[in-house]
Amino acid sequence: MEKDIIESKQGEVLKTSFKGGNKKLFIESYGCQMNFSDSEIVASIMADQGYVTTKKLEDADLVLVNTCSIRDKAEQTVRKRLSQYKSVKKKFNPKMKVGVLGCMAERLKEDFLKEDVVDMVVGPDAYKDLPNLLKKIEERKDAVNVLLSLDETYDNIKPIRLGGNGITAYVSITRGCDNMCTYCVVPFTRGRERSRNPETIITEIKGLWQQGYKEVTLLGQNVDSYLWYGGGAKKDFLKAKKEDQDNALLFGELLNRVATAVPKMRIRFATSNPHDMAMSVVEQIAKHRNICKYIHLPVQSGSTKVLQSMNRQHTREEYLDKIKKIKELVPECAISMDMISGFSDETEQDHQDTLSLMEEVKYSAGFMFAYSERPGTPAFKKMEDNVPLEVKKRRLAEVIEKQNSHSLFRHKEFLGKTVEVLVEGDSKRSDKDWQGKSSQNSVVIFPKENYKVGDFVNVEIKECSLATLKGVATGYSDNN
Repeated sequence: MEKDIIESKQGEVLKTSFKGGNKKLFIESYGCQMNFSDSEIVASIMADQGYVTTKKLEDADLVLVNTCSIRDKAEQTVRKRLSQYKSVKKKFNPKMKVGVLGCMAERLKEDFLKEDVVDMVVGPDAYKDLPNLLKKIEERKDAVNVLLSLDETYDNIKPIRLGGNGITAYVSITRGCDNMCTYCVVPFTRGRERSRNPETIITEIKGLWQQGYKEVTLLGQNVDSYLWYGGGAKKDFLKAKKEDQDNALLFGELLNRVATAVPKMRIRFATSNPHDMAMSVVEQIAKHRNICKYIHLPVQSGSTKVLQSMNRQHTREEYLDKIKKIKELVPECAISMDMISGFSDETEQDHQDTLSLMEEVKYSAGFMFAYSERPGTPAFKKMEDNVPLEVKKRRLAEVIEKQNSHSLFRHKEFLGKTVEVLVEGDSKRSDKDWQGKSSQNSVVIFPKENYKVGDFVNVEIKECSLATLKGVATGYSDNN
């Protein structure tokens, strides 16, 4: 998986339009899948207020940008975009309102208003307050709500599916994170872990199937921490009634219920944490054909010393043991990772430990970054960012080079084999070919023939690169 896979999706823009209403909304999303899912919630809330989305920025009455704070690069991208909004507003529509949503909004709070670049600042748990905040703007009051919630999951809002291919969709099942990794802003921008009612999750997925969707990705900052005991934050579980504790639902059983309820819907999930992933989850992957044989399992470093400094709550050895058990239960399972190069006090030996762990696992894909300090995190407050930039870049380049070789290695394993592919759309290089994904999350390209978007097709793999598999269709999968 080349540049679009080994780098984060910061800068990817979501733009869409749908019918109804008389006011126009332009919305963009940057960063993680959760932000894209949240934008669909926002679109639904604003549709109830009479807004339709537009693809033309200059036509918008309201502009919302859903932001990411995971790295400095992400924030700089958003700041440049805000400057562009300001120019368009001045030129085309002085009455245009601009709002910042998401993690960056929560982190910087009122600073945006003081800088006079936006009219409204809305944190990830405050989207239901958007109508009230718009009224505050009209009343010339500060329109800021970044309060974090212990129970907000937007259960009662039906997302409006923005853009996309009409075949794959995101379904949020948890919000927040309790793990407190020292480098990460998520616990401070999205709050404590809380889970969504399983019945609403299943109802939403059944609805998507009826609309023609063929694949869903269950989303959470820490999806394996899913815990439903009647509602509330995970941290309060032990305060719940004994009956509620005894009947609590964990992620493995949720997977089982979803897979059983919609047996032909393909199911993925992200993102997992090695410390929290139970073997019951892997057992469900092995049990159900419609749960994809793919796990994104971020490790961040191959050095136990660095992992401890990151407060990752697992050692190198524990991580490798989990990988071994996954492969024993699901031999065909593809595994991808996140890796950070140049964290505080990382030595050359620590870096070599990372490379050796990669060599042992041979990941199918990875998201790899040079460490950048995030204000407000424990690492920013207590640790020195003392690895020189040129060293970070060199180590990152070595990590990327190794991952590229492993991505190619894993793809070569498919040569001569037949994989099931869900057709998602035209190949980026030729309108004569289809593009889709295998259960292992590999991009597969094959001649169109008489197949169509949404079909499950068996494809025999003839060629590969580190980014894609290429083959020929041998017929429909029996999943159609």
